[in-house]
Amino acid sequence: MSDSTGFRLGGLPYCFRLGIALSVLTLLGGYVVSGLHLQWHYDNRDESPGLTMNDIVGAYHGVQSPSPLIEALESGHPETIEDYERSALLDWLKGDRVSQDYDNLDLGDEAPSEIIAVSCLDCHTRSASGPDAYPEVPLEYWDDIQKIAVSKDIQPAGTEIVATSQHAHAPTMAVIMIVLGLLGMMTRFSRRVLGFVVFVSALGLLVDMAGWWITREYAGFAYAIVVGGGLYAAGTVIVGLAVMVDCVLPAKKLTAD
Repeated sequence: MSDSTGFRLGGLPYCFRLGIALSVLTLLGGYVVSGLHLQWHYDNRDESPGLTMNDIVGAYHGVQSPSPLIEALESGHPETIEDYERSALLDWLKGDRVSQDYDNLDLGDEAPSEIIAVSCLDCHTRSASGPDAYPEVPLEYWDDIQKIAVSKDIQPAGTEIVATSQHAHAPTMAVIMIVLGLLGMMTRFSRRVLGFVVFVSALGLLVDMAGWWITREYAGFAYAIVVGGGLYAAGTVIVGLAVMVDCVLPAKKLTAD
């Protein structure tokens, strides 16, 4: 069947087409806000700035990651540190005042900042050199230390919360793609191309939704959530833009592919 057959948006009154275009624009704008909401919702779950894969994995699977500083100290690194200093650092890292006591003047020479300055900075500065230097892990400032000082224990969202969220999102997102897909088939653009975009987008949505549950057992599937959600979002934008462009442009006689 030729792409020139069938009902077309171009045959509708211009004001009606303009109304469809504005509605689709509002829909896409809502998705932009939804993306920002997701970023704000998941951001900093792993206590690191910015949205990271750890945040996504933590939300659906959970993340338990011990402090790298604790692991290093308990493994005997550095070998030159005194036993009482090692104990002081471990007590500090395992306590609940990690940021408050880092440079607590009341602790005197046993303040973590003082111990680290004396025992660690020969090797752990950005300008460190020599056979034992490790500038890749600087310990010069609290911002450097904070990244590796705190153990991470991110608990995933409960089963009921995931089910409630998917109950709201899955049907709505599927219906939106169906409607956009049908509108896309009524535009002047290639049905084959837009049909492929709708297929990939729908597949992405299926992978995304399934990933919410699979990731609870297999953390690596969190990447499928990101990829699937990205494909759905990209397809929504492409088809939505095609519909808006077709509605805004003057109607024209169509030719076959």
